[in-house]
Amino acid sequence: MSVRGEPADAPAAAQPFGAILAGGVGRRIGGSKAIVELRGRPLVSYPLAAMTAALADVAVVAKAGTELPPLPGVTVWIEPDELSHPLVGIIHALAMAEGRAVLVCAGDLPFVTPAVISMLASADAGGALAVIAAADRVEQPLLGRYEPQAVELLSALMHEPGIPLRRAVAEIGTRVLELEDSAALFNVNAPEDLLQAAGRLDRR
Repeated sequence: MSVRGEPADAPAAAQPFGAILAGGVGRRIGGSKAIVELRGRPLVSYPLAAMTAALADVAVVAKAGTELPPLPGVTVWIEPDELSHPLVGIIHALAMAEGRAVLVCAGDLPFVTPAVISMLASADAGGALAVIAAADRVEQPLLGRYEPQAVELLSALMHEPGIPLRRAVAEIGTRVLELEDSAALFNVNAPEDLLQAAGRLDRR
């Protein structure tokens, strides 16, 4: 695992840079979600596997104090500690990607697939600054592709006290990509979600 706090020389690539967002506090589940085990594997390893299968360049975005499992060969970008908001990880990833689009995925989405990642990566934004996944008309802004130009607008919105993530993302202009399989947006927030995810894996 290589920890990075400064932007790297971004390779010339048409693909977006993948970013797994793992900086959340995880109060409802009792600590860092990244190290919570789901069927013997760290929770973060599921979306990380999907992302690395679909994209050439992937990093995990976390705070300095975030507990992470061993991530051999995976770059870790350390986001600022001053604010605790999902936008912090998105903005930091865009800054680190140096002019490339960023495809973000929350670290608590165990059922996201390489096919979903590839679809978001190649989707036509139609002039919007983000392409956001949705299922059953419920949008998930923590699974989507953000264009480089979104960073300034998101940075300004982040400093509005208490602004909800969905509202902030909607204000920059988004295209919503409806997924056929709603399981891709199942997220683990609490112990009961972990049990449900384990049951889904057993049925698969």
